[in-house]
Amino acid sequence: MLLRIENATVHYKKVASLRDVSMTVPDGAIVTIIGGNGAGKTTTLRAISGLVKLTSGEIHYGDQRIDGMPPENIVASGIAHVPEGRRIFPELTVEENLRTGAFLRKDRQGIEQDLETVVYEHFPRLKERRRQRAKTLSGGEQQMLAIGRALMSRPKVLLLDEPSMGLSPLLVQEISGIILEINARGVPVVLVEQNAEMALQLATYAYVLETGAIALEGKAHELHENDHVRRAYLGG
Repeated sequence: MLLRIENATVHYKKVASLRDVSMTVPDGAIVTIIGGNGAGKTTTLRAISGLVKLTSGEIHYGDQRIDGMPPENIVASGIAHVPEGRRIFPELTVEENLRTGAFLRKDRQGIEQDLETVVYEHFPRLKERRRQRAKTLSGGEQQMLAIGRALMSRPKVLLLDEPSMGLSPLLVQEISGIILEINARGVPVVLVEQNAEMALQLATYAYVLETGAIALEGKAHELHENDHVRRAYLGG
C-alpha cells in the first residue's frame, strides 16, 4: 500500500478527535472519507500532512514512517494537501500563488514546464488570469488555483479537503472532472467531502467516519447503496 494509517488517535486538548483509525490508500486509487461535521475527516488529512501530532498510532508512506516528520519534509516526500477553505494567498497574483507550490523544488526548467503543461493546460482560466490578484477570482477559480498550487509540488499523493465547498452544481461537476483527470495521470487522491454523492461517485474505496472512529468502510459503489449511508449522508 502507498499510504497506511495504523491505529491513529489524535487529541485536541483532552478530547479525542480521532480514535484508533486505520486506513490504506493503494497506488492509483481515489479513496474518500465521508462523515458529518466534527467526524474527524479534516483531522485525518492534517495528521497525514504532519499538521497535527498523533497521540498514538503510526502513518507510513511507502516504506517510510512519516508521523512526527516536519510538514515540509512530508511535502518534499511527495504528499500535497489542498486544505479546506483553499487558503490561497489573496494579495499575490495567480502565478505567484502557483509558484509557491514549487517552493521546495530546485528544477527550474521543470517548474516552468509544469506551470504550462500541468497547470495552465488543465486550468486555462488560470492562465488567462495569471496576472490578477488571487482575491479577485471566483470561488471556483480559487479552488482550481488551490489544486494547481498543490500540483506544482509534483505530488505522488494528493489530499483534497472539501473541494466542492460553496460551489455551484456546475462547478462541482467541473471539479469532479479535474479530480478524475489528476488521478488518471497516476496520482492517488484522498478526498474528504461532505458532498457524499459526489465523493462516492468518484472514489474506488470509501471510509465513513463518525465521532472520530470508522463506522463503515468498503468499495465506494457498495457504500453508495448501503442503507445507513443513504439515510445519513445521501438524503434517501
